[in-house]
Amino acid sequence: MGDKRLITLAAMLSAFIASAPLGAQAPRPGALETYKDWTIGCDNRSRCEAVSLLPDGGEWPDKPVALGLVREAGGAADPEIWVSRDGRGQEEVSFLVDGRRIATAAGRDGEARLQGPQAAALAIAMARGTKLELRSAGAVIARPSLAGAAAAMRYMDARQGRAGTQAALVATGALAANAVRPAPPLPLIRRAVIPAGAAPVTLWREELAALGKFTGCADEMRDASPPELHRLSKTETLVLVPCGAGAYNYSAVPVIATGIPGRRSFRHAAFDYQPGWSEDAAHPTLVNASWTPESSSLESYAKGRGIGDCGSSESYVWDGIRFRLASASAMGECRGAWHWITTWSAKVVP
Repeated sequence: MGDKRLITLAAMLSAFIASAPLGAQAPRPGALETYKDWTIGCDNRSRCEAVSLLPDGGEWPDKPVALGLVREAGGAADPEIWVSRDGRGQEEVSFLVDGRRIATAAGRDGEARLQGPQAAALAIAMARGTKLELRSAGAVIARPSLAGAAAAMRYMDARQGRAGTQAALVATGALAANAVRPAPPLPLIRRAVIPAGAAPVTLWREELAALGKFTGCADEMRDASPPELHRLSKTETLVLVPCGAGAYNYSAVPVIATGIPGRRSFRHAAFDYQPGWSEDAAHPTLVNASWTPESSSLESYAKGRGIGDCGSSESYVWDGIRFRLASASAMGECRGAWHWITTWSAKVVP
């Protein structure tokens, strides 16, 4: 009996360690910086991305085109330049800086990418130039501003440890590319597998009243759809409590329910990184929340305005104890960039 008890305790301890956060530090998503008509951000892996913006005060164009520059960490990583617009079929996109064609890329359904030497040459030309044109079939499809592009690339060089090396785009130097520091390790999250079973029993009237009082969302709950209930384990249920709505953002407080139907108790769901719209550390708030049981993931997506060219999003994974930040992206400037920048990433395994 003693050996069996020790084996059981060891298995329980191993399961707890596997589901607990690896490391004491909470996630720290990267911040965004804006330089005139370009904004840039880097994630925890030192992957950096710069995105062009509409000139300050500029109007949304009839046919918007997004342009970005992304580069992974490490001395061997080349820059990549992408273009995105509403389009169908195949095309060839040409990039001209100050009237000189620097590169061309094959596009499909509005998406085109430049990699390798062409992308590096175009990035350097953009940093040094004053006027950029994108052409397709001989017609100009966009003239993204280059104001601030050089400063954004200089920031990228510094954040990735390329300044002073031959691998830099702007802050070049004599050091070889192998002097660039490698990417930091990718955080690991061991997600809990959601067991199959019957859907959670709908909350009773007394439970709804208790939940409204517990979250402070009683008034908002009266005019909203019922709380969403999602199975987490045999004994725990995720409850997304409606707590306010606007034109395109719907807030919800995530709560964990335990106990038998009719007498369930509630506690606020724990997060290793508080969602962006949380009021305080004890009251996490999600926006436009969604739950995917197959991946044990909880999403929050907050738009700064209706057209979706600014805001923040987070994806969390349930590890059996708390929700762990798996990915995050943001766009702080409401200036025509519907492509948001990744600020955090992690590897998720069962």
